Amino acid sequence: MAAKATANKKRTKPRGRGRSEPSLREAENRRERSRPAAPMPKQHQEHPGLEVRMKPRPQYKAPLYKGSGKLTGKVALITGGDSGIGRAVAVLFAREGADVAIMFLPEEEVDALETQQAIESEGRRALLLPGDVTDPEYCEECIDRVVNELGALDVLVNNAAFQENKGSIDEITLEQFDKTFKTNIYGYFYLTKFALPRMKRGAAIINTGSITGLEGHKELLDYSATKGAIHAFTKSLAQNLVEKGIRVNCVAPGPVWTPLNMAASESADDVVTFGGDTPMKRAAQPEEMAPTYVFLASNVDSSYITGEVISLLGGETTAG
Repeated sequence: MAAKATANKKRTKPRGRGRSEPSLREAENRRERSRPAAPMPKQHQEHPGLEVRMKPRPQYKAPLYKGSGKLTGKVALITGGDSGIGRAVAVLFAREGADVAIMFLPEEEVDALETQQAIESEGRRALLLPGDVTDPEYCEECIDRVVNELGALDVLVNNAAFQENKGSIDEITLEQFDKTFKTNIYGYFYLTKFALPRMKRGAAIINTGSITGLEGHKELLDYSATKGAIHAFTKSLAQNLVEKGIRVNCVAPGPVWTPLNMAASESADDVVTFGGDTPMKRAAQPEEMAPTYVFLASNVDSSYITGEVISLLGGETTAG
């Protein structure tokens, strides 16, 4: 009788499989089909470049990403947070419950205002901090403002960068070399130095490196050198801070569709094939980078991870 009763039990239908709502798989496939691939439209901008002028616009909203409170109550500061990877990270940090401050150049204000709106639409506070990371006084002031106005500093994302393609070392002026290092590594040092006295056990620092810092790039001699320095800085700082309970990691992307690359190119033709030489045959979108920053910022996910350089290369496997 017991066996018969079991056999007659009504079988329940698995949840989420109804025909009325599209499956996650279908939504993922649609999003993947929406990713732009080479050939890209010809375009060029003067430095620093604006996301609002790019065609097609970079994807940063990550509509399929569902927040789960991984950063609830935390405060993050992101340099270069107005556009590109920085903007996408700001949006997902806010979706995970963090208040977010972003640093950006004054001429990037139009992008910063859009990022502010995106953060606030997630129900979190946004703090805009215009200025230049090559100025140590500005960097120190930003740390003070974040702590005073948002109440803490739990996550520092060093992300701002300057890049300009040149065919040979003869074409790199001393001014360009200086600006590249002052932006890409001095700025990271300044922010970290001023932030650490305000950061507590459980805080996280995330640096943005690059595939060029792992493999080099014949047209980015100065930029590649700074990215290699960032990778070494990450590993050394992680060793220095591990006993204080502050984790330090780095994300090293391959080609990503951002204003940085529009301004770095020497002509409008240069971006047509951008990202086309990766195994995925396209550049990454900023929203595809951002979840890794969430992972590294969240102690729920990565409490045992420090000193790592995580490469996101679209299928490339030769880095490092």
